[in-house]
Amino acid sequence: MQPLYGLKLLDLTWHVAGPYCTKLLGDFGAEIIKVERPGTGDPARTYGPFPGDLPDSERSGTFLHLNTNKKSITVNLKTEAGKDIIRDLVRDADVVVESFSPGVLSRLELDYAALSEINPGLVMCSISNFGQTGPYRDWKATNIVLDAMGGLMTCTGEEGYEPLKSVDHGLEYLAGTTGTTAIMGAVLHKRWNGEGQYIDVSAHEVAAGYPDRRMTALTGYEYTGRISTREPMLPTALPYGCFPCADGYVSYTVQPPARWTRFMEMMGRPDLLEDERFKDPGVWSDPATKEEMDAMWFPWLMEHTKQEAMEEGQKYRLACAAVNSTAEVLGDRHLAARGFWRKAGHPEAGELTYTGPSFHMGEGAWTLRSTAPLLGQHNAEVYCDGLGYTTEELVKLYQTGII
Repeated sequence: MQPLYGLKLLDLTWHVAGPYCTKLLGDFGAEIIKVERPGTGDPARTYGPFPGDLPDSERSGTFLHLNTNKKSITVNLKTEAGKDIIRDLVRDADVVVESFSPGVLSRLELDYAALSEINPGLVMCSISNFGQTGPYRDWKATNIVLDAMGGLMTCTGEEGYEPLKSVDHGLEYLAGTTGTTAIMGAVLHKRWNGEGQYIDVSAHEVAAGYPDRRMTALTGYEYTGRISTREPMLPTALPYGCFPCADGYVSYTVQPPARWTRFMEMMGRPDLLEDERFKDPGVWSDPATKEEMDAMWFPWLMEHTKQEAMEEGQKYRLACAAVNSTAEVLGDRHLAARGFWRKAGHPEAGELTYTGPSFHMGEGAWTLRSTAPLLGQHNAEVYCDGLGYTTEELVKLYQTGII
């Protein structure tokens, strides 16, 4: 049995952050009902890539990734009957996750204040750009906006050029992960104390405390008063960065003194370890030293593939890696040996490879129970089997645009 088996979750999220939050819970056993707009569904259904590069709302790579282990129903929340359906579903839910703009659910009378009246033990999590309160509450944002306002861009990129953003949707995924962590804390609190709880996740605040450079920059400012900027790399004669080799690129980080000795052993030049010149720390910023190192380093690289260069460096305990393409990551023997990749069939997209768990555990491990649902795929199951609607009533809900 999976750890979250029996946890019932109503998913009112769309795009990236919210669906990723609920996906993480579903992958470990939570039963998730995803609510989508009739006709169009989650806007993430329009995000690429698409198999065969043919856009199709049922074949979006982004949607397929974000919505494994979920059931999909359609509900028009602008109708009274649609809002009543949500209220009925909340009665039996442990958790509700939503990612509407702040104030939307309040206007629909479906916010935490209203839903907790129906289900006092409810855990509800809202994931938004800037949180539910504060002067920025109603502002719009994308990943690049969050990067800029959270301070990450100011120290990203090369000196003398414009700031750069982080990977697309990166902060949204992190906001989703933050929501998952907070929900699990609230679920444990409920099990111990019987109390529901409301969680307000701000992607802006996630960006402000982002562990990739942002946290380092904030800590540095706290201690030194110095603002992080885009700066050139420190000059070094030893390999530091990405370098061309026989079939692509390899990344190496070689620093004195310990790695310098191992690097020279790999190069077949242990004699240089006794050379008095290299016992002076200032030698590593000397252009003449760099020229001497490059004369050994680059011919060696051209004689090795990136896999060979990585494996040889690892023999000497050097921090190095092949710069792999997506196809090469898919073919990585280590990931295959640990069972990271999982294949599964989808009724519209066909058989695809999905990412698996990032950690392993004993009983109740990560499981791909089902691929992402078709739009409204589980309407009959949820409405008829779960809520007791008749077939005739279900047809009427379709005909009137409620579902």
